[in-house]
Amino acid sequence: MTSSFRRVALIGKYQPAGGRAQAGAQDETMEEIGAFLESQGCEVVVEQAPDSQPPQTRRAALTVEEIGRQCDLGLVVGGDGTMLGIGRQLACYGLPLIGINRGRLGFITDISLNDYRTVLTPMLAGEYEEDHRSLMQAKVMRDGAPVFHALAMNDVVVNRGATSGMVELRVTVGHHFVANHRADGIIVASPTGSTAYALSAGGPLMHPAVPGWVMVPIAPHSLSNRPILMPDADEVSIELVSGRDASANFDMQSLASLAIGDQVVVRRSDYRVRFLHPRGWSYFDTLRKKLHWNEGGS
Repeated sequence: MTSSFRRVALIGKYQPAGGRAQAGAQDETMEEIGAFLESQGCEVVVEQAPDSQPPQTRRAALTVEEIGRQCDLGLVVGGDGTMLGIGRQLACYGLPLIGINRGRLGFITDISLNDYRTVLTPMLAGEYEEDHRSLMQAKVMRDGAPVFHALAMNDVVVNRGATSGMVELRVTVGHHFVANHRADGIIVASPTGSTAYALSAGGPLMHPAVPGWVMVPIAPHSLSNRPILMPDADEVSIELVSGRDASANFDMQSLASLAIGDQVVVRRSDYRVRFLHPRGWSYFDTLRKKLHWNEGGS
């Protein structure tokens, strides 16, 4: 069989069975997936480890930048956290990504590890659904100058300190003042992130085709402070008015400490992540499966 994708990057953590993971250790699952891709006519490369020591494999190792410029497809093996990290890095190259779930929930790594051969065979031949997810571009402004930049696919979260009380946050959307919120924090989530922290804080689910964000207060002082949907064309600014040891988290994978007067400014990124799903894929099927809807009913 000839694949529609000539060069495929196999991305994920090498996890040897039994014992602790060691640098350069071979992962049988990753090797099996690589061999399967080659049987479909793909040239397989792997991601270069951050410590510059490649996994114990015969395949060429490329940096993320080289993968973005030289590959036709990224096959990500892991959980949603793995996909979030690589998705942000590869979005600027427009490289399509397929996710094989090796984690727990798997909202964006949606192919079961047990079924990857059956599911991937037609996808590699060009039978798939394409799904684009917007990124959030965020920065921390201090005294009128940016001191921190980050991309997020899920959410931007402003949190109180672990041992401090509530924070007061002044929120502006599209240069219009919204309110001063007293709460444990505020979440600004994309549709992709609506199934993550925002959901556990009481926010709504958002279909990925909706061009918007949801802003969710975390344990607000006033119960009238409710989640609100906003257009993602508007810039959101969250200023720390009061509170100690506050911080801003970006996909829970990067962190910036905040001082009084700092502003966390969020806007829609120019880049989007390209996901490929099996033919017939539906977002509602994913929700029903991952959230266990319809279980226990007649």
